[in-house]
Amino acid sequence: MSDAIPSFPAAPGLLVDREMLSVDGLALEVRVSARRSRLGLTVERDGSLVLRVPPTCSRERAEAFVRAGRHWLDDKLRLREERQPLHPTRQLVDGEVHRYLGREYRLLFVEGPGAPVQLVAGRLRLDRSTAADPKLARRALADWYTRAGLRWAQGRLQPWAARMDVSEPRVEVRDVGRRWGTHRPGRIALHWATFQLPFHLVDYVIAHELAHARVAGHGPDYWRLLRRAMPECARWKAELDEMGRRVWMGDLAEQ
Repeated sequence: MSDAIPSFPAAPGLLVDREMLSVDGLALEVRVSARRSRLGLTVERDGSLVLRVPPTCSRERAEAFVRAGRHWLDDKLRLREERQPLHPTRQLVDGEVHRYLGREYRLLFVEGPGAPVQLVAGRLRLDRSTAADPKLARRALADWYTRAGLRWAQGRLQPWAARMDVSEPRVEVRDVGRRWGTHRPGRIALHWATFQLPFHLVDYVIAHELAHARVAGHGPDYWRLLRRAMPECARWKAELDEMGRRVWMGDLAEQ
């Protein structure tokens, strides 16, 4: 079910939800919301630009707002370019280093019964027959992060939910694309790759998603709530922005 605002014919000169607006070479997707009284600009993870406006916003007002915010947009786009992901590839070879909750573990190819991937005595053991098929090995390792991460995360939600006075949601661990996590009413999903990060950054991702149970979007109220629950959030966000670029997201090197 779409959460988009129902489309009604707009009055002449007013913007329409989901239309594309072009301003001085910038292409922006318009999002109309009855809950807004002011205009807002965001740069999405994929680099696309979104202009959020109230229903009574005219095209002229929107264009003037975008032009006034051009320097801010240029700075954000430049910063995004500087922080482009450097996600490494992996060969999945014997002895290769992988991380779990910030600690390094080397792959050890083994033979015998048991799960395809196991963390035993400080080594990440990968079944040799599984390792022979790169796609199968990648899937097995992602599945291991999924299971191990879910066990770890299930015990971490309650303290942050209590600090924000929200109900503890159901948590899932899966591939959520290029995001660290997502929030939907009653549940959050965390990317399995998140669990390569140090545990305090996984906590940040959890708290970040939980805050959306109270406040949609990333406006001042959102950051006030998150800062109250997690005073270190600005420092940890900066650390995630930098360290997260170097996390393996599942792509394998060409064989």
